[in-house]
Amino acid sequence: MTPVLSVRGLSVDYLGQGGAARAVDSVSFDLSSGEFLAVVGESGCGKSTLLFAIARLLSPPAELAGGSVTFRGINMVAMSDKQLRALRWSALSVVMQSAMNALNPVTSIGAQFADSMRAHGERDKRKIRARSEEVLRMVGIDPVHLRSYPHQLSGGMRQRAMIAMALLFSPELILMDEPTSALDVVAQRSLMVQVKQLQAQLGFAVIFVTHDMSLVSHFSDRVLVMYAGQVVESQATQRLFEAPLHPYTQGLLDAFPSVRGPKAVLEGIPGSPPDLSRLPAGCNFSPRCPKVMPACLEEGPGLRNVGEAEVRCLLYAKQVPGRRPAAPAGEEALRA
Repeated sequence: MTPVLSVRGLSVDYLGQGGAARAVDSVSFDLSSGEFLAVVGESGCGKSTLLFAIARLLSPPAELAGGSVTFRGINMVAMSDKQLRALRWSALSVVMQSAMNALNPVTSIGAQFADSMRAHGERDKRKIRARSEEVLRMVGIDPVHLRSYPHQLSGGMRQRAMIAMALLFSPELILMDEPTSALDVVAQRSLMVQVKQLQAQLGFAVIFVTHDMSLVSHFSDRVLVMYAGQVVESQATQRLFEAPLHPYTQGLLDAFPSVRGPKAVLEGIPGSPPDLSRLPAGCNFSPRCPKVMPACLEEGPGLRNVGEAEVRCLLYAKQVPGRRPAAPAGEEALRA
């Protein structure tokens, strides 16, 4: 099947006085129609920058340094601003992290919906009203709130209004940048259940950036784990939680608390992510890795296929001097 989105060698630099810091480093993946892909990692690992690069929404000092983003067979990197404006919302939508900042605070929800539809050629007021009411009902909001302003809605309702706006033109792809980060756990689950129901109903694909592993475990089909701008592991969600391959992925799962079963000490990951302008020699994760080997300090590993997964780790190289046998974590890593 032809993927709806194909990303190849995508790189993004942040330009500063001390030089360029590579926030996204040669990321490649395919996304199928109707697939739910989660992108996870610590703060500063490049998740949101990757999302903004795909949508061509980068602004200075961020700069696209290389690669391609092919959406529906068209390379978005080569598109003009005019072509991108026609594409956004109609075929590709973005749901920002904070709806209160993304929505216009002095304009009603209905007026913002109408502005989006008029920008894409719809002038019939009755059709605009009917579609606006329809998408609000889809996300569980009474159409009476088309007259409401963002500050009159709860946090969860604002996020659902943003998702409703993203659905105005039935896009094939929706990019979500931590849309649940400001919500309580009940509102988070309610929002994500609605997103999955709408995805099943309408068939759009989702790229979901988050640091919440519980949401990843329940709602995604596949996971990209990022560290220091690179993808360090990619595999199906269920398999990743049952048997994570990369030591960083194992550390993320060990830092994920459980509300069921016996009590366990949360281990976490020692240290902090590296300065992207001064990366360590060899593997980026080597200063924090509990399974570091001498070769890790010299060689920056590439992605390797391990079964149906991909992992960036020398533990899975065929011959590495001083290598200890890799022992992927088992069921004990699954905590949700």
